[in-house]
Amino acid sequence: QVQLVESGGGLVQSGGSLKLSCVASRAGFIIDVMGWYRQAPGKQRELVATITSADRTNVADSVVGRFFVSGDFAKNTVNLVMNNLNADDTATYYCHALARRLGRSQLLDYWGPGTQVTVSS
Repeated sequence: QVQLVESGGGLVQSGGSLKLSCVASRAGFIIDVMGWYRQAPGKQRELVATITSADRTNVADSVVGRFFVSGDFAKNTVNLVMNNLNADDTATYYCHALARRLGRSQLLDYWGPGTQVTVSS
């Protein structure tokens, strides 16, 4: 199994910055993609940003230029630097990984428990 643990959430004023971090334990697995999703109350979970083991990133239009994702697949970590936060960024942020068992090709989804980010105006 792959286990993900997030850290770095909290309360921040509008215009402020936060950094989220996620570390994975992955015995017997290879992680191909890591990233961040978020879910606000009453809304569907949405992609924020992902990064592949080949260092390719995918960033949601709503956060381009404000949020930056980075990963270290040797250390099984992914970070999300969030700048110029606003009230619309308030949500629970979830770390996500796509991983496969050694010797297998099927990709499996894994999620962290989530960390709350609240932006006050």
